[in-house]
Amino acid sequence: MGRSVEKLSALAVSKTNAPGYYGDGAGLWLQVSKSITKSWIFRYTLAGKQREMGLGALHTVTLSEARAKAKSCRTLLLAGRDPLDERKATQLVDALERAKMITFDQCATAYIAAHRGSWKSAKHAAQWESTLATYAGPIIGAMPVAAVDTALVVKVLSPIWQEKTETATRLRGRIESVLDWATVSKYRIGENPARWRGHLDNLLADPNKVSKVEHHPALPWQELSGFIAELQTREGVAARAVEFAILTATRSGEVRGATWGEIDMQAAVWTIPAERMKAGREHRVPLSSGAIGLLRRASGREGIIFPGRGVGTSMSDMSLTAVLRRMGRNDITIHGFRSTFRDWCSESVGNTFPREICEHALAHSLPDKVEAAYRRGDLLDKRKVLMQTWSDFCAAPPKSSGTTPA
Repeated sequence: MGRSVEKLSALAVSKTNAPGYYGDGAGLWLQVSKSITKSWIFRYTLAGKQREMGLGALHTVTLSEARAKAKSCRTLLLAGRDPLDERKATQLVDALERAKMITFDQCATAYIAAHRGSWKSAKHAAQWESTLATYAGPIIGAMPVAAVDTALVVKVLSPIWQEKTETATRLRGRIESVLDWATVSKYRIGENPARWRGHLDNLLADPNKVSKVEHHPALPWQELSGFIAELQTREGVAARAVEFAILTATRSGEVRGATWGEIDMQAAVWTIPAERMKAGREHRVPLSSGAIGLLRRASGREGIIFPGRGVGTSMSDMSLTAVLRRMGRNDITIHGFRSTFRDWCSESVGNTFPREICEHALAHSLPDKVEAAYRRGDLLDKRKVLMQTWSDFCAAPPKSSGTTPA
């Protein structure tokens, strides 16, 4: 009677080159591929299903070692345990042990590096780095990413959830993205503890309800002509930048970074490139007669229109704010003039400008997707009329206290 186990010999194994399977018995097989590569296979049946498990290549695992591995598999089967599942579990434990050496900060750095090229600007990457370093770093930064759980995420978010809700919601999303990256990279397992729906929404208040929008203090539009008259008595580049920001209803950063190359004096249009816009889209600003006149009186025709003290540098945001402080206007902000413009659009009795034109003037995205779909253009011609009317209003002589300009 032939042997049922240990049917192969070391010599036979070394000389067997014909492709196929060669049984040693008790589930152990030598597999020879078409390229004459040899490896060990353990075949078994569990719960009525046939399974096959690789035990290693012949050049690494000898016949005797393969038999020992097969015996270990049979021992597991005798105890009702699946050898393949056991191996996967062991590998997972090993991976988690290695993950204990990978910190949340390291994963955040790797995530940012992987996505930096797809983000619209270096500023966006800097914002990621800043928020994670400021709020997440002190609590979970040095911890193994595999150890970050729901309680730790809540500990990071809770201190700023009420007072800095917008920052906190962005931070939560960024933590969630980093942890997703870590899971895909096999540094952690399980569901993401930073996910919102069905998880953190049970532990933290709805950000749409707790978030208190802090509007930038704005000058009432009825007082603007008097303010402009006083502003025009002020000398200096910063004062002219403030005036230009008001006339164009643009943001401080857009004005401070404006270059002569962006200005078409003949067409009376200022084209702000996408990389300098908050929404990441190019924005064309129609220049009124007041704005064109201001530019014609400005010095230079190359580089930055409103330069800072250093050669080729733009002025700081505080330079514009300082103009307001010197005028004794601590009650308003530069950004608030955009609100002044929007209030004037809505409230001045002489205005009949549609909402979408006013929103386009502020480079706001239309909230209604259907409405936005019908407004693919930038309504430049209609905005020219709007901005000229605004300029005329700004230039109107201040009214007495009893009346207001319309």
